[in-house]
Amino acid sequence: MNVNFDFGGKVALVTGGGSGIGRASSEAFARAGATVAIADISAANGEKATADIRAAGGKAEYFRVDVGDHHDVVKMVGEVVERFGRLDFAHNNAGVEGSHVPLAEIDIDDWKRVIDVDVSSVFYSMRAEIPQMLKQGGGAIVNTASASGLIGGFNLAAYTAAKHGVVGLTKAAALDYGDSGIRINSICPGPIDTPFLDELPEAARNKLFSNTALVRSGQAEEIAAAVLWLCSEGASYVTGTPLAVDGGVTLGGFGTRFADVNPGTLRR
Repeated sequence: MNVNFDFGGKVALVTGGGSGIGRASSEAFARAGATVAIADISAANGEKATADIRAAGGKAEYFRVDVGDHHDVVKMVGEVVERFGRLDFAHNNAGVEGSHVPLAEIDIDDWKRVIDVDVSSVFYSMRAEIPQMLKQGGGAIVNTASASGLIGGFNLAAYTAAKHGVVGLTKAAALDYGDSGIRINSICPGPIDTPFLDELPEAARNKLFSNTALVRSGQAEEIAAAVLWLCSEGASYVTGTPLAVDGGVTLGGFGTRFADVNPGTLRR
């Protein structure tokens, strides 16, 4: 996507920055001129993303982190600030989906893991990032929620609860720090072509895509473009907003398409 932003001299931190939406966000920040701190639990993914950005002429460095561990997050953010001297943008993106089973069948350990990685990590990250932004007089944070943070999801109780939590946590933080020059928003992707969806059977993926108004999957680069806009001056009056970048999957509709139905039957 050809979307131009100028973040020269800025530092952006992206958790889960080594793959999927996080990698696309890391690459987009780098193309915009920012120095990117790629934080990821996978050294292979993080180092590969870093190397590719550098090969393309960008500036990036990898930092290992387990976002579900508060102490690890504090350590990582401290290392980023020590290395670069500032923190202008943060995209708190790392997440897991968990098991696809009805609520009563969710394993307790799986529930705890999804909550830790998907919502507690956002709290840990913002808690560590905001003090540096306060010292600088402002900044911008984008937290990855999901379309499942706006609506429910079949067999996704833990993930749905966590992503609703991200939306609420973002709103509360935006109220707490708006008068300090820190804008905090969440982004709510719909079905995106990332490793998250690779685990689904092809028929299930196609059905998921057909339930979007645009009748297609989204690309990670489309989410990254929205993340950069939320961090830019173009969004200077936007805070606390859960921005749906979902192809219209949260619009409601009837959950199916009626192209082959006689229109007259729909008027009864």
